Amino acid sequence: MHTDNSKPYNITTPITEHKVLEAAADILACKYIRDDAFTSSEATKEFLRFKLGKYEREVFAVMLLDSQHKLIDYTELFFGTIDAAAVYPREVVKLVLNENAAAVIFAHNHPSGINEPSIADKNITKRLQEALALIDVRVLDHIIIGDGTYSFAENGLI
Repeated sequence: MHTDNSKPYNITTPITEHKVLEAAADILACKYIRDDAFTSSEATKEFLRFKLGKYEREVFAVMLLDSQHKLIDYTELFFGTIDAAAVYPREVVKLVLNENAAAVIFAHNHPSGINEPSIADKNITKRLQEALALIDVRVLDHIIIGDGTYSFAENGLI
C-alpha cells in the first residue's frame, strides 16, 4: 500500500490513470483501516478493483489482516502473463508469518474481463487454504477482478 505523503503530486506533470487509481485505493484503505476494517465485501471489492483493475497481465495479491480484520498490508505477490500467474503456497505462508497476519483475502485479476474462476483458480485457493490452516490463518475470501467481481465466499467456495 502506497502511503508516502512526503511526495505530493507535481501539478506540472500530467497525472496518469494509474496514479489516480492508486490514490483512490490508498484513500479507501485509509478509510477502512480507521473504521471497521474490511468486514464489508463491497468495500473490499471496491478497494481491489482500484488496485488490480489497471493491469493488462494477471497479478495475484494478498490482503493481510489482523484478528479484527483490519488491513496490515496489501501485497501484490505474483505477476504473470495475460492469462495466468504462478502462485506458490510456500511464499504466501512466508509472507503471512512475516507480517503476523491472522486472516487473509486473496485477489487476482482476469485481464480478459471474465469473472468466473478457472479450475486452476479453484485448485490454488484450496491448496492455499490447506497450507494456511496448518498455521491457524483464516482465508476469508478470494476475489477475482474482471469486468465485474467474483467472490469465492459469496459463491460458497470458501
